[in-house]
This record gives sequence, C-alpha cells and structure tokens, in this order.
Amino acid sequence: MSSSSSRPENPSALRERFIRRVSADSPFYRLFDHLPDLAFFAKDAQFRFMCASQRFMDRFGIADESGIVGKNDFDLFPVRLAENFRRDDEEVLSNGKAKLNIVELFFTDQGIPDWFVTNKLPLVDAKGRVIGIMGTVQSFEGKKQVLKPYLQIDRALAYIREHFRTGVSITELAQIVHLSPRQLHRKFVETFGASPQAFIMKLRIQAACEALQKEAAQINEVARDLGFCDQSSFTQHFHRHMGMTPLNYLRQFRLRRT
Repeated sequence: MSSSSSRPENPSALRERFIRRVSADSPFYRLFDHLPDLAFFAKDAQFRFMCASQRFMDRFGIADESGIVGKNDFDLFPVRLAENFRRDDEEVLSNGKAKLNIVELFFTDQGIPDWFVTNKLPLVDAKGRVIGIMGTVQSFEGKKQVLKPYLQIDRALAYIREHFRTGVSITELAQIVHLSPRQLHRKFVETFGASPQAFIMKLRIQAACEALQKEAAQINEVARDLGFCDQSSFTQHFHRHMGMTPLNYLRQFRLRRT
C-alpha cells in the first residue's frame, strides 16, 4: 500500500512524541524572553516556581533559573502581594479553570498605585490531573501595546490613580474619556474583566492593606482616609475582597512581624 493511502497518525500521539523529543535545554517558554514586557512562570502544586522566563527573573535580580526554582511568592514578594497571588493560585488548582486578565495592584514607595495584568492557567499531567500553574505577567504599560482598541480608558486610569481615595464618579469618569457610562463599563470589562466600580474598589482595598501594615495603624482612620462612609462599610468590602476582616488582617500582619 502506498504511503499516500495509509491511515494518518493520531494527532495526539504525534504531538506527544514530538514533545518527548524536545530537550530540557530547549524549553518553549524561552520564546517569552523575546517578547516586549511579557514574562512567563510555572509553579508546581506546592506553589513553588519550577521555571521562569528571564524577564520574570530580572525583576528579582536572578541571573540563572536555578536561582528561582523551589522558591515561592512569599520568598520573592511583599506579604500582601504574595497573599493575593496565593489566593488566585489556589483557585486555579482547585477548579482547574484559567483566570485571565487578573489586574494586580501594588504601590510604589511614593504611594502611587501601579498595576500589571496576569493570566494563570492550570498545568495538567498525562492523566489530566492538575499538577501546577503556568502564567504570564505584563505591566499595563506593556499591555497597552496590544490594547489599542481600548486606549480611551488610559485617561480614565490616570484619573483613577489620582482620585481613588477621595471618590470617583463613574459619570464624571465617562465624560473625561468621552464615552457613555455603558461604553466605559464595556471597555473596562473587555480589558480587565471587571467593571470600573469593581476596579476602583479593588484599588481602595489594596491601599487599605498597605495602610494597615503601617505602625500604629487604626482601622477607623484607614476607612476614613480611603473614603468609606463608615467602618462597617469598610469592613464589609474588605472581607469580600480579602476573605477576612480588617481587624484580623491587622492582627495577622502584626503577628508575622513579632
């Protein structure tokens, strides 16, 4: 029988044989080293980094991959950030579903909020069991290069950065970028997977986490400084985002410092 009439090989078997032939010294994720402002990482089920692109390691001054293998987020990031990352990782591991366009917020030494966009997907073994997480990280500034249809919201983000503590009117925000409130909502959801209101609240809660980590922090003062109408409202929103009350967060953080 001629080769042209033979049965084609099963695509899954063909791919598996090819993957097995790829050397460990030639990982696919090295491609990310050549993509602007985009980093790659992978973790095992114990949340330990197993591999990472050079751009990811550069953030920590790590020159060789052996320097990051076995470490976890708490070894590399401030506690508050590591807590957020761990919570997302646990969700991906438990349900096996990807979490895309996660907007991670953090603050510079000057107290200015900055953000980056993370995608996390489950890693599965040959039997379909979730054995880890792989993901990409990109700063919003970098992601803007691939978000040209949504750049109208860039001005909205700049306004939010300046006014989130004192309150941001969605109607006013829409007027600034010359969109209707409905159009603004749609573009935020398309870009960040969250409404403008949810995006702003997440920023306020992250700012609260920063404030509660300071010496002699008082919950009522933090609530007032971040524009919550009262401490009860602050506690409700904080618990919804962080999974604990501000008081428990404050106690937990101070316990770690002792």
